[in-house]
Amino acid sequence: MVAARKSQAAGPAPARAPSGGNGAAPAALSTEDELRAYREMLLIRRFEEKSGQMYGMGLIGGFCHLYIGQEAVVVGMQMTLKDGDQIITGYRDHGHMLATGMDPKGVMAELTGRRGGYSKGKGGSMHMFSVEKKFYGGHGIVGAQVPLGTGLAFSNKYRGNDNVCVTYFGDGAANQGQVYESFNMAELWKLPVVYVIENNRYAMGTAVHRSSAQTDFSKRGVSFNIPGEQVDGMDVRAVKAAGDRAVAWCREGNGPYILEMLTYRYRGHSMSDPAKYRTREEVEKVRGEQDPIEQVRQRLLKNKAATEDDLKKIDAAVRDIVNEAAEFATNDPEPDPAELYTDVLR
Repeated sequence: MVAARKSQAAGPAPARAPSGGNGAAPAALSTEDELRAYREMLLIRRFEEKSGQMYGMGLIGGFCHLYIGQEAVVVGMQMTLKDGDQIITGYRDHGHMLATGMDPKGVMAELTGRRGGYSKGKGGSMHMFSVEKKFYGGHGIVGAQVPLGTGLAFSNKYRGNDNVCVTYFGDGAANQGQVYESFNMAELWKLPVVYVIENNRYAMGTAVHRSSAQTDFSKRGVSFNIPGEQVDGMDVRAVKAAGDRAVAWCREGNGPYILEMLTYRYRGHSMSDPAKYRTREEVEKVRGEQDPIEQVRQRLLKNKAATEDDLKKIDAAVRDIVNEAAEFATNDPEPDPAELYTDVLR
């Protein structure tokens, strides 16, 4: 798996914190939307926490990259889309699956390599998809999903529909050459693709300022005439507002759009990463001051849109869903060995 080289020692903190953004006003969410965002982000958080536990127990093998801390990005973007729009991402993908409405049981079963998984137990954490939910992966090669997402957008243009493909990748993948080939074609052919760069500041383990000559990723499309903006990726309202602008731009036939989501992952790059390239104080500061779920929780309480008991009930219901998914994945049979030869191009 290609990825940014890990740093040998922690460097100075990046100049820009996830609380950045272009200064645009966040979306004014209704109480219903706030509660929906709270529940969906909480589902991702609890699912990923359970995944980490199951990995530690040896029930999940291979690579496993958790989305904890970045939940507002995919939940906010999903609120801007309609049926028919497509999603494609890299290997930090469980949150994207859940946000599109994929069944937590099927996702967890795939993580544990069971026959009830979305890829029949053969794909694991990084390689799941759902044609029904228009989710096209989960890709283990850094940046590989970007030309594929561009191709999905080309299919929309070719068919003459108004669907948009949201293509997610990280700050590490943003330095891959295939990304810029995709940018060029997308703008040349005016393809309806929103490139969402989830800048969690450390790629695989190298701080942005040590690996990127241009650390403002929203400007990466300038030479191709692709508009872009920075977004506070820790605030679901800011994500929704920027997503609305970007998706509308694409639907109107104007070509691609870049959104740099300034976000943060609380865990290491993967379950095997001790994350010694940053301090515990830095992580706790972001978690204490900018947590995407806590922001929504505080607004709901402040606006008296929900009580503590209401939110505890939502959390309890989410935990039940996650525990049920874990129970299913633990007891689901492993795939028959004959499955090794199905769904394989040869």
